[in-house]
Amino acid sequence: MQLLKSLEELRAWRKQQRGTLALVPTMGNLHRGHLRLVETAKDYADQVVVSIFVNPMQFGANEDLDSYPRTFDADCHALAELGVNAIFAPTVEDVYPRGLAQQTIVEVPVISDLLCGASRPGHFLGVATVVTKLFNMVQPDVAVFGEKDFQQLQVIRLMTHDLSMPVDVIGIPTERADDGLALSSRNGYLSTEERRKAPVIFKTLQDIAKRIRSGESDAAALAEGYASIEQAGLRIDYLELRRREDLLQADADDKELVVLVAAFAGKTRLIDNLQFDRPS
Repeated sequence: MQLLKSLEELRAWRKQQRGTLALVPTMGNLHRGHLRLVETAKDYADQVVVSIFVNPMQFGANEDLDSYPRTFDADCHALAELGVNAIFAPTVEDVYPRGLAQQTIVEVPVISDLLCGASRPGHFLGVATVVTKLFNMVQPDVAVFGEKDFQQLQVIRLMTHDLSMPVDVIGIPTERADDGLALSSRNGYLSTEERRKAPVIFKTLQDIAKRIRSGESDAAALAEGYASIEQAGLRIDYLELRRREDLLQADADDKELVVLVAAFAGKTRLIDNLQFDRPS
């Protein structure tokens, strides 16, 4: 396994490679969900590169950039065990050589301002910009992302399509704990009591989908879901039913749906989603 710590090292390594290449972009602090992305990437390409870069552009002024968990040595060990071909771990100066204030940006309109984009202004601008840069740096044939960050996945899919990037974007299902909680690096911030309450999020999404599939109105199903999460002691940022393709508001004629949630357990913001189809 090669450890590539600069753009120059990456490009020298990339020139020597043959066959197809998959990229798994991460911010490190890897858990089982990340490792499942790597396993999937190996099915799609001859070689796999995992990037580890905590992207300052996607963090807001009051968010946890400085305290974001960094476990680089453990991450490298886990990736070596999986047979990853290379890790790309650039510095901030490599990714943003002229600084954040002068960086050319990539913005995907409309979808970037919804849901998490409304709560975290500028977040998806940072995501789209860094993923564009990683695609240009690594030049992968395939890139693999998890569906837990469903809005992020759809932003990247639209960006890749709109900019005619020759990269196949693959999404894979959310990896979950035994009690249904979506795996996330931020789960480590939860207290014992908060962790006990957190599985209500996915249980509520399942209940909303069941109610809508059985013919209950969207509004009534969401209202019941809202009450369930609040009664468990979590604070809701949003709980929304949307069209899967573009995350615009769903109406009664839309069949391919996703219900998305962001909720706070204490100070920790957790997100999740569930895709389902409305019966004809």
